[in-house]
Amino acid sequence: MKRFLPLLSLFLTSALPGQSPHSIWVSASAIDDGDGSRTAPYGSIVTALREARELRRLGDDRIRDGLQILLEEGTYSLQEPIFLRWEDSGTPEAPTVIAAAGEGQPVISGGVSVGDWAPVERRLQDLPEVAREHVVSAPAPRVGGRPIFFRDLWVGGKRAQRAWSSNGDQFRRILAWEKEEQICWIPAEALSGLGDEPDGLELVIHQMWAIAILRVKEITRHGDRVAVRFHEPENRVQFEHPWPPVVINEERGNSIFYLTNHPAFLDSPGEWYQDPYTGRVYYWPRDPGALERKAAIVPHLETLVRFEGTPGKPVEHIGFKGISFRHTTWMRPSEAGHVPLQAGFYMYEAYKLKRPGTPDKASLENQAWVGRKPAGVELRHVRGAFFHDCSFRAMAASGLDLVTGVKDVRVTGNLFRDMGGSGFVTGAFQEEGVETHVPYLPQDERLICERITFANNRVTDIANQDWGCVGVLVGYAREVEVAHNEISHLAYTGISLGWGWTQTQSPALRDNWIHANHIHNYGQRVYDTAGIYTLNAQPGTRITGNSIHSIARPSYVHDPYHWSYIYLDEGSSFITVADNWTERIKFSTNSTGPGNIWRNTGPDAVGVRGKAGLQPGFEHLLKSPPEAHR
Repeated sequence: MKRFLPLLSLFLTSALPGQSPHSIWVSASAIDDGDGSRTAPYGSIVTALREARELRRLGDDRIRDGLQILLEEGTYSLQEPIFLRWEDSGTPEAPTVIAAAGEGQPVISGGVSVGDWAPVERRLQDLPEVAREHVVSAPAPRVGGRPIFFRDLWVGGKRAQRAWSSNGDQFRRILAWEKEEQICWIPAEALSGLGDEPDGLELVIHQMWAIAILRVKEITRHGDRVAVRFHEPENRVQFEHPWPPVVINEERGNSIFYLTNHPAFLDSPGEWYQDPYTGRVYYWPRDPGALERKAAIVPHLETLVRFEGTPGKPVEHIGFKGISFRHTTWMRPSEAGHVPLQAGFYMYEAYKLKRPGTPDKASLENQAWVGRKPAGVELRHVRGAFFHDCSFRAMAASGLDLVTGVKDVRVTGNLFRDMGGSGFVTGAFQEEGVETHVPYLPQDERLICERITFANNRVTDIANQDWGCVGVLVGYAREVEVAHNEISHLAYTGISLGWGWTQTQSPALRDNWIHANHIHNYGQRVYDTAGIYTLNAQPGTRITGNSIHSIARPSYVHDPYHWSYIYLDEGSSFITVADNWTERIKFSTNSTGPGNIWRNTGPDAVGVRGKAGLQPGFEHLLKSPPEAHR
């Protein structure tokens, strides 16, 4: 059994006791010709990192006790990601820490401001009559000499709603789904006020535990019905993949859908639309008088910070403390659609097998090759890094992703909030280019993510764009500790652990510990969900001391009882589930393997409830209320 990192070691400072690290100062308001001192700070984080790299290269005696790059409060708007490489590495005795210089959190942002708002003076085609006196417009910001296109807009720090056909939870259902003809039939009333040119129009459809985002190619009206066809490549994947399916259910209703990205749907305060030809932005302000005083931000970078090591030369001993990472984009759905298999992993290709079965799973009847979403901060081949007292907010895809070869990393005391995708991700989800159900059996153990601690973080308002993503997502990884986190207000699942759908044991998936987390208000958009969900054989994994309650159960799903507090799904084996509190007995197992142990889990485990969640010293993360889920 592994020895997990003690939680007391996670109360980090920017220097070890008794040390006096060398400081390099940065100010967002400075011009970039200072010397990095407190009185003449640099104006660029990259300039400070370059000086730090030179001090490391030259073995300068000033950094024998470590090095800290201190960011004064302000917004550091990036034109490109910050890269941290092997040459930037610190040592255990003298780490490099990028930290807030004072009490406030400096913001590292991938966003740009939208300004010059003006009333819409000429008639915007298809704009609803109710909106005509309220909508304002502005030119798209320009980056690199070009207007940028985007899928997210934040006004006054809150995510605005991209114009859509469903306000609140008033969703329509598809009428029919013709796989051979590759047509989706919807009610004609859904296109009320919309012409026959679907340029930029998207249809988002619910598929059990996921949604698909499909760019509309053609609409053909047939009385009170409309035939909808989609662009490639998502059209092929959507009609060929078997899982998750579009639901046709006469008793409880077909899959719901909504349409988006068209001026015909800009009919409520807080909604916006971007013209696909001119890039011009149209917005109905919630508070017109305050619009000029509230920052309107759109993202242009997918990733803000990238740790880029190699298996032989990992990035080592670099940490962030007290920094806010904000405003990232993800444009693949606008360019190629988005058809996910599970947990937001999109499929390049997927289809049903005519003859089922593989050596690892005789009943397997489908194949899928998947891709991984970007994250605001990404780590590849990293050792000894940490993130403490940071925030990951206002992101289009994932927040923090430990992608491959990441070892001995601590993520503690952070806020993950307002994520279009998942909050925290780590581990492999099969090698790129290999079918995702094939067991992951790496030949080089340097590729395995291991000894990761994710503790005392708050994860909330997750998967508000891609409903099938999760709060904490661990794939093929080992010795991962997910402990004492507050995980709430999730469209789908709280914690998902494992990948692969088989009972084949992988050296990269074992000895994980999901302990004392407080998980609630999950399953707010989709179903076939759980507070804690597992896949595949993972010897030595323990699920203990968690408190799970308040499943949302949306009214429109066709199987409202298909949810659980804890769900051991396909191939789950050698997992111990003990001493967890749930408000009812409702657990699921599906095609599991041997060696699973269940003990003292349910409403009778009353002593567990008060001990789960954030530990003393981290309660400040609960001060701000969760956003209403979109």
